[in-house]
Amino acid sequence: MTISALTVLVTAIVVLVVVAALGWAYKTANRLDRLHVRVDLAWQSLDAALARRAVVTRTIASGLGPEGKTLAAAADRAERAERIDREVAENALSAALAPIDPQTLRPQLVAELADADTRVSIARRFYNDAVRDTLALRTRRPVRLLRLGGTAPLPTFFEIVERAPAA
Repeated sequence: MTISALTVLVTAIVVLVVVAALGWAYKTANRLDRLHVRVDLAWQSLDAALARRAVVTRTIASGLGPEGKTLAAAADRAERAERIDREVAENALSAALAPIDPQTLRPQLVAELADADTRVSIARRFYNDAVRDTLALRTRRPVRLLRLGGTAPLPTFFEIVERAPAA
């Protein structure tokens, strides 16, 4: 093999490696973008489920009298909380709902609350699954070194205490 043929072969191999690396980086950046969109959509779904639970809680609070004002205030705080403070506010709402005896409520309200709690649980699982998948890719060394995640902040898990279902 001559030197010029060897040079062409080495150049071709280097070009193929660079093209493969660029293809991988493009594919990974595109996947990260889709995962971030998935996290955003899952958050919107979780936010809607939490808002529905707050509405049902205010409906329950309206029929409770004086202790209902505390429950309604907890629902308002949970619904108006900033995203970073939402877990604490939702846990406070769950704690405020815990002592309420389902036997004292209309069956329709018990069913509404159970449905709202189920929807929150499912939406939280979908959101946390999306966060897990995004973090798994974002925390890989090549992805971090090449900054394929861009300027998007790392998503965080959303953990709240789930109420026990009403009997």
